[in-house]
Amino acid sequence: MINLQRVAREIKTVGLYDLVLQDVQSMAGKNRVSEAEILQTLDENPQILEDYMQTNVEYNLSNIHLKNIVYDDLKDDCKLKAKEINTNLTQLKELEKYTLDFEQSATLVIIFSIEFFVLFSVQYFIVLLNLKEWQWWIYGVFASTVAVAYWYGKKQSRLYGKNKKLYDELYRDTLGLIEALEEEACIKKSELLIEECEEHV
Repeated sequence: MINLQRVAREIKTVGLYDLVLQDVQSMAGKNRVSEAEILQTLDENPQILEDYMQTNVEYNLSNIHLKNIVYDDLKDDCKLKAKEINTNLTQLKELEKYTLDFEQSATLVIIFSIEFFVLFSVQYFIVLLNLKEWQWWIYGVFASTVAVAYWYGKKQSRLYGKNKKLYDELYRDTLGLIEALEEEACIKKSELLIEECEEHV
């Protein structure tokens, strides 16, 4: 469900993917690479595509490069599958954020940021407000926030794992439905491909 021609064009022309482009240039051994050379590098080095996809997820851009199927003129059997595909595409876009490793997610950054703020506050109360007689109580509160942060982090990690599995299964099912509709001559996948990202225009 990813448009490789679009991927190559975006890697070459969109500044968001400069780090990915630098990797491609390094692998190609030249400073200027064509879209064809980028496509070849994507084929030979799947990690480049993974890096592109991860960049998209980090910036809330979708790696689902298919638009919804217009099914008004389709026969009934095709129409049912087309509706299911459209529903699946919406769900896949919602679950896409969970394809990012939890260790690299914004959720973990937020947890660490809150804990840093709490630690700073603890030091403020003890040192600047001269509350040394209360320091063990204050450290106790800090320790409890660490425990809560750890519990919440573990919970979110499980959620990421569960939703990643759900995403992978739904992705495979949706691809199967699209292939079935193509075989039945109901749709052409090439006509569903989104050629450019509106956020980049």
